[in-house]
Formats: sequence, structure tokens, C-alpha cells
Amino acid sequence: MSQSIAVEARRFEAHREHLRAVAFRMLGSAAEADDAVQEAWLRSARTDTADVANLRGWLTTVVSRVCLNLLRSRRHRQEDALEADLPLAAGPGAGGDPESDAVMADAVGSALQVVIEALGPAERVAFVLHDLFGVPFDRIAPVLDRTPEATRQLASRARRRVRAGRDRAEADRDARQRKSVVDAFLAAAREGRFEDLLAVLDPDIVVVADEDAVATGFSGREVIGASAVAAIFNGQARDAVTVLIDGLAGVMWAPGGSPRSVLSFAVVDGKVTSIEIMNAPTTIAGLALEPAGA
Repeated sequence: MSQSIAVEARRFEAHREHLRAVAFRMLGSAAEADDAVQEAWLRSARTDTADVANLRGWLTTVVSRVCLNLLRSRRHRQEDALEADLPLAAGPGAGGDPESDAVMADAVGSALQVVIEALGPAERVAFVLHDLFGVPFDRIAPVLDRTPEATRQLASRARRRVRAGRDRAEADRDARQRKSVVDAFLAAAREGRFEDLLAVLDPDIVVVADEDAVATGFSGREVIGASAVAAIFNGQARDAVTVLIDGLAGVMWAPGGSPRSVLSFAVVDGKVTSIEIMNAPTTIAGLALEPAGA
């Protein structure tokens, strides 16, 4: 290797992990990120960068253009290159820089990368460069062959889509957690496992029953405290099933297929904080009840 190439290589290596982090966020694939960085190196090696004042910025532009081409090609082929379960150490150079490690750690299994995958190539480049790496719009615009204002609009649109996607992902996660807790509650109640019931109940849980539930034998309009609530439900839910109540996991008792009692749950941090028992036929008729599934 000539001395000039060796110097260029050292200058490039100083920015490799930053470039890999940028490429990974855009592409969602460690292998493709490494390929994009390698292509950026080949391009820089063919260019005299001695007079480039901001080499990091110049290389970021180069790798972004490479990524944009890959994204457009991938979209044309309708390929999905997301590696949601990517280990942090995958690919050469991983783990060598705190910035890269932080980006990779946040990306693995996160809703953000999934949402970014849904963006169009230009939106993705604009959002990743500006919102995640702080690149000004006037530097992103030439990469996309757009004006700075058009680039700003792209990033703004992408930001709205990302925010909406993350909200949906968080709602889905909360719904899954709620169902898991309700399933655990119901299983423990059916089988008379008192300690397991206590484990899923918040110490200050409040159970509120309507007048019809009280009339059919429930212990008053309001019961407070995990021990009191566990004692009421322990071994008393053999015929109950998990259902979706207006889209959220709950419990229903429906002898002969006709709902007689519906329990709506509030779950916070993996604990049941309140249960509403609804036995009034008019109340139950107004609920959207669906099978909960697996």
C-alpha cells in the first residue's frame, strides 16, 4: 500500500463506525451497512480528499448516496432486508465505537427500526440523517437531489409517520402485556392458586362491581386490596374465558354462550390495578366482545 493510500485509509478508519451507524439505520441490515461503508471507502480512495475540510461530513454524504441507491434497488426488487434479531457483534467493526454501539443497541428489536423500514427511500434518508444524526437540511438536499425546503418536508412527513408507527407499536406492546397479565390472573383464579393471584395484583387494587353484580352475590360495590381481591376470585373462575373488550383483554362468564358477567381490567407495569365487573345486560350489550385468540 502506498503512503498516500495508507494515510487515506487511516483518515477513513477514524470515521468508519460513524458511517456504519448511519448505514445501519438507513438499511436495517449489518451486512448491507458494511457493504455500503466499503463502497464509500472505495469511492473515497479514488478521490483526492486532502482539501476536504469536513471529511466526516463528506463521507456521510457519500455513504448516504450509496444507501439511497441500495434502498431504491431494494424497493424495486421488493426485498425486505430488516434483521430484527441482529446481534450487536455481527459484522466487522461492530462494537468498536460507543456511538455505533448505542445506535445498534437501540435498533435491535426496537419499534423504531421497523417503522423506518416502512418509509420510502428519500424519506428514510432525510429522517435518519437529520433526526438521528443532526445533519443540516442544506447538506442532505444534494444527496436527494432536492431543495433544502423539500428535504425538510420529507423529514417532517417521515417524522409524523415514525411517531404514529411508534405509538401503534407501543399500543400493541401494551395490549400484549395486558393479555399476558389477564391470562395469568384467570389461570390462577381457575386453579385456586392464591399466591399466584397475589403476584399479578397491585397491592392497592380496586374492584368495582355494578348493582347487578352485587345483586347476584358479589361482595359489595367496591373491594380494595390484593389479599381481599385474591380471596374473592381464588378458585372461582372455572367457567370464565379471556375475551377482548373493546379491543383490550378482559374476562367473560358466558354460560350457554350468553354473556352474563364481563370483567374489564386496568394493568400498569405488569400488575392489575383495577377490575370493573359488569353484569347489567344493557351495559354488556354495549360492549364490543371478541374472542381473545392465543
